Amino acid sequence: MRKSLLATAALLPLLSPCVALAEEEAAPVSELIVIGPEGPGEFPGAATRIEAVEYERSQPRDINDVLRRVPGLYVRTEEGLGLRPNIGVRGLNPTRSTEVLLLEDGVPLTYSPYGDNASYYHPPLERFSAVEVLKGAGQIVYGPHTVGGVINYTTAAPPADASGRLVLRAGGNETRELVLQGGDTFGSLGLLGGFATGANSGVRENQELSYSDVFIKAVATLSERQALTFKATAYLEDSNVGYSGLTEAEYRANPRGYPFTNDSFVIERYGASLAHGWTVSDDLQLNTVLYASTFDRDWWRQSSNSGQRPSDSADPACGGMANLNTTCGNEGRLRQYYMYGLEQRLTLNWSGGELLAGARLHAENQERFQFNGDRPNSRAPGVGSGAGVREHNVREARAASAFIKNTFQIGDLAIAPGVRFETMTFNRSDKLAGRSGSTELSEWIPGLGVSWSKDQRLTLFAGVHRGFSPPRVEDIITNAGGSVELDPERSLNWEAGLRGSPMAGLEGELAIFRLDFDNQIVPASVAGGVGATATSAGETRHLGLEGAASFSSKAAFATSVDWYADVAFTWVETAEYRGRRFSSIAGLGAVSVTGNRLPYAPEWMSRAAVGFDTGVIQAELEGVYTGEMFTDDVNSVTPIANGQRGLIDDAWQFNLAAAYKVPNTQVKLTLAVRNLADKTFIIDRSRGILVNEPRAAIVGVDLAF
Repeated sequence: MRKSLLATAALLPLLSPCVALAEEEAAPVSELIVIGPEGPGEFPGAATRIEAVEYERSQPRDINDVLRRVPGLYVRTEEGLGLRPNIGVRGLNPTRSTEVLLLEDGVPLTYSPYGDNASYYHPPLERFSAVEVLKGAGQIVYGPHTVGGVINYTTAAPPADASGRLVLRAGGNETRELVLQGGDTFGSLGLLGGFATGANSGVRENQELSYSDVFIKAVATLSERQALTFKATAYLEDSNVGYSGLTEAEYRANPRGYPFTNDSFVIERYGASLAHGWTVSDDLQLNTVLYASTFDRDWWRQSSNSGQRPSDSADPACGGMANLNTTCGNEGRLRQYYMYGLEQRLTLNWSGGELLAGARLHAENQERFQFNGDRPNSRAPGVGSGAGVREHNVREARAASAFIKNTFQIGDLAIAPGVRFETMTFNRSDKLAGRSGSTELSEWIPGLGVSWSKDQRLTLFAGVHRGFSPPRVEDIITNAGGSVELDPERSLNWEAGLRGSPMAGLEGELAIFRLDFDNQIVPASVAGGVGATATSAGETRHLGLEGAASFSSKAAFATSVDWYADVAFTWVETAEYRGRRFSSIAGLGAVSVTGNRLPYAPEWMSRAAVGFDTGVIQAELEGVYTGEMFTDDVNSVTPIANGQRGLIDDAWQFNLAAAYKVPNTQVKLTLAVRNLADKTFIIDRSRGILVNEPRAAIVGVDLAF
């Protein structure tokens, strides 16, 4: 608590009233900037920014399709609409995107980045105007997670004049989508709003996914040097979707089957932020943002992994799958999260270069319940065997952080050293047993980035930084209130590369990376399913090469038809356990896994696309490749009966996108075909077997007004 008070005292002098000054400069951007619309340019590290106008010609279904364009990322689908992305960076496990920091306009997007950094929610892609990914030493400016990377989604500014967009899509897999956006500027006040709703039948039988998303954004110019941005969002998902994967027998009988027809997943998420930008002088910029969100999740399911068939099969009234839809009960995993914080940043241009400094105060509350019901469609605690209230747990995280980074410019050379400090307190209370516990954690996170650039044709960069990721509250404090000897994740991350545009129409980036972990946290049983205890895996190493390139004939040679191509690849040559590491998978005994490959770390990943655009007709063919991967630390090849272990084969998926712009109108007609070859392949085994999306053709109308 004393550390939090000191951090508050350090932050308060930076807080400033909205005083209008007489200046000549334009109003500043009030939101927090990660990369910015000018792109990575001479940024000292691997960085990518993709504008919506670039990725929309591929007609991406969700955020997964966009992130596959970014080298170094492994993105795994799950339910069929990209509502719960699984994002891995440079060989790190993608499950629930726990090793990346997700932001929206520089503000934390996940519901609990300190205490439970998992992505059970993701807004629709149409809300964003660009996607940014930062993987190098520049991560230390954001935190608390600096192991993998930062993914920031930017929202558009309100338009200067009244305008809008209406999108309708429908097609295979029972797909229905509607997007409506519009805005205008009234004097010094700009307004932008949007509504999106979508549904489809998922990737498996007996499922139905649906969501609705609303956002509003208001930008007020207070003076020539001050601006306020207010943003509010509301999101609802109401789906019939399960959690468990399939057993081997179920997969062989029907790879898209799912027996639990009564499972339900409901989310309500509300968020708001208020950002103030103040250009104090020509050399000094101050940005302040207040943010808050609530996240409620109710997931009722009869199986949490393929080892439960169903969850209450021990109940004599159930008797297993024979009574699945009659007398077998279910589990309700109910979660409520509250997050709020204050962050402030100062940018100063001085004789020693550009100084960036900031501080954050952040708080999270979790309230978790497990209600076991008597029937397949129960939505309240039951009274039968094993039923009732099984968990009531409250978890809290309080954090204060500060950072400072200075970019020294020496001719064409930029040197950017920096350091971040994080201090946090975790609390956990078991309301059923009347027990509680707490613990504290602090960390210094240094980093150094260097770049050399003569002009935009070539930038050389290199960097090194401390990777840090705090453990979850539930992993560091036991349910009985005791403290677990579980260190946070720590690594030393290196990278070096080049980025540039040797000629008009051709640009790219290439980087080599190395992540040396002192301690990487993994589940005690990688295939242990829900509730698997986390453990310190000790030393691991990731080493590889990543790159991306794009070409446009129109930009290069002024051709009337734009023939274009782009490619991104990742080669994770090494992703292995080091030091003394033994498997803890039940039944295998103490098996040394030192030198084995880490689970869910494919060696090769790539995405390539070719297309043309005449200005009226546009078409693109895309191919996505994922290499084979192991699913446990002993690198099992032969599948086991519950489907949770066994080699996942490599796979290609091809997609087609085409569009026709109706002449002399603002109407565009679209066609997208997903999984052209209609191939079915395994993508995940962590809770049992999950498969890829089925083939689906989707037509649409896009109207600008």
